[in-house]
Amino acid sequence: MTQSFSAYSIIQKKRDKEKLSKDEISWFIDGLTKGEIADYQMSALLMAIYLNGMDIEETAALTDAMLYSGKVLNFPEQHFIDKHSTGGVGDKASFILAPIAAACGVKVPMIAGRGLGHTGGTIDKIESIPGFKTEISLEEFEKLLRERGVVLIGQTKEIAPADKKIYALRDVTGTVESIPLITASIMSKKLAEGAKGIVMDIKTGNGAFMSKLADAKKLAESIRKTGHRFDKNMMTMITDMSEPLGLAVGNSLEVIESIETLKGKGPKDLTDLSVALAGGMIYLAGLAKDLKEGIKKAQASIDDGSALEKFRELISNQGGDARVVDDYSLLPVTKTTFEVKSKKAGYVTKMECTELGKHCVRLGGGRQKTGDAVDFAVGFVMNKKIGDKVAKGETLMTIYCHDNQMKIAEEISELVTSRDITISASKPPKKKLIIDINTSFAGKNTKTKKTSSAKKTTPKKVAKKTVKKPVKKPIKKATKKKK
Repeated sequence: MTQSFSAYSIIQKKRDKEKLSKDEISWFIDGLTKGEIADYQMSALLMAIYLNGMDIEETAALTDAMLYSGKVLNFPEQHFIDKHSTGGVGDKASFILAPIAAACGVKVPMIAGRGLGHTGGTIDKIESIPGFKTEISLEEFEKLLRERGVVLIGQTKEIAPADKKIYALRDVTGTVESIPLITASIMSKKLAEGAKGIVMDIKTGNGAFMSKLADAKKLAESIRKTGHRFDKNMMTMITDMSEPLGLAVGNSLEVIESIETLKGKGPKDLTDLSVALAGGMIYLAGLAKDLKEGIKKAQASIDDGSALEKFRELISNQGGDARVVDDYSLLPVTKTTFEVKSKKAGYVTKMECTELGKHCVRLGGGRQKTGDAVDFAVGFVMNKKIGDKVAKGETLMTIYCHDNQMKIAEEISELVTSRDITISASKPPKKKLIIDINTSFAGKNTKTKKTSSAKKTTPKKVAKKTVKKPVKKPIKKATKKKK
């Protein structure tokens, strides 16, 4: 590249709402990867992009620059399928759907991220399992994938290293909620994995980065178009994030709830969504004639225990203590709890989901600045969901904290009861969990019917196999309540 660029001029150009060229974007990202562009300069450009956006060509150029900043794997076989979520509060579906899909014959290469903003990170959560290694070589990654069927690792220096740097900066600079930045971040990692197809769970609602449905649809379209450029089979599901997914929020607590779900005892919303997403992976892999059959096979893997065994195998393959599947006391969970009591009777009609996620971060379950250590042991369990009836004085949620965090727990309790959970006299209308599904195979595009058909994809058998509070039972003996 012979052009002469400067970080200042590129930042200034985007600040002034001008379009960046492919060469300018490539030069900037290459400089960041090599250490020639400072973090503060990248942060300035991220804010300019966040405020002024990028068009299709700029987004494509950014994705390509981040993708080719490292190695790119290639698994051309159709049954290599990955899944990714745009993130939400209590979203631990990856731990459930990955072993489900693998048990049904899908090869699942998962390269996941850490916590971002108010949302928890897949890698932070899985690392709460003692010994679990998320940093392995690409050679071992490929070997485990082909031989064992599922691998879950964090970003390496080899895979999209530019995104690893940018991801950490977005987390602490208020630049997360941007369609071009989310598209480039997700797809640079997913494309580098080399999977033939990708199932995308795009969250919408007040706990999602794309809080408005219209923005979620734009992001879904942006991601699909990027996947099509690389000849990938794509499925996007737009799903509700107006309340935490499942009941548990916090690293170890979410691992426990995931295991309970694989045992057939998970919350209905978490079970339904995980099975639907896994069914989509099975369908894209060519192992089912349609999504309905994929979902049926996914549910069967929970019923016969094969999905749970795949998760146990995943833990062992990557150095973790697989005994946690049967003994939750091996996971780090605080021994102190604080119960948040409702100040009035009625129905839960609304949750400020983002604020709930921030409470977990404040307890130490996420990062407030780059380099912060994550506390695996803290979090909370929802005792009520939207639509549930509540009596005055009844527990809305149970906070898991350390003894020296009781003041924080009290402050969180006051915010939850005065602002974050709304109790009204009337029961609210039921929201759809899966709002929209769009499936496209390389070379052709077939879109499913919206909303009503999406509702039909949830498995009918799940409701009979669920319990209300899967997390509380396995950790009850280890707690002492303080109020």
